[in-house]
Amino acid sequence: MNVKTAALWEWGCGFVVVVGIMNELPVRKNIRLQGYDYSKDGHYFVTVCVKNKHELLGHIVGSGFHARPSIALTDLGIEVQKSIEYICANTKGIDIPQYVIMPNHVHMIIILNTAERNEEGTVGHGSPTLQAVVGRIKSYTAKKWSEMCNTKYDTFWQPRFYDHIIRGESEYNRIRQYINENPANWHEDEYNV
Repeated sequence: MNVKTAALWEWGCGFVVVVGIMNELPVRKNIRLQGYDYSKDGHYFVTVCVKNKHELLGHIVGSGFHARPSIALTDLGIEVQKSIEYICANTKGIDIPQYVIMPNHVHMIIILNTAERNEEGTVGHGSPTLQAVVGRIKSYTAKKWSEMCNTKYDTFWQPRFYDHIIRGESEYNRIRQYINENPANWHEDEYNV
């Protein structure tokens, strides 16, 4: 901690010197794999979280002896689902075959297949990176959130996201199972506060 003079203000007839303890801003750790090209073809497991773990996207319903827990999406959760489906349907080389929208986070498997060939047989250019795909989802839904709340553009997402490069079929299958079972395991979920 550093003690710094924050300001010298004129207040009434005199001056007030404000001295306070200022915490130094934390240095953000780079969580991406150093030297890895996130525009490369690949399968990625991605988790995007709501700021402060607020449960804005839905709530878990159905539990007990016969009911398998599932997620009931809020209007905002439905917008997240629409944005994922829109990107899959309208962006060449992007597929999101598996995802789950939880009350305060989203798990997705995102497949980048940027090596699709055009009519001349060359590799397409301008294919989005993993960060760009996640950014599109977050940007669109933040805009919808602002419209729903009738506020100036504001985001409800945390600024960053978690990703893991999926290496192999067994890992892919394990992650798919994790995504499928996530609503049933909500009571044990690290994001459940």
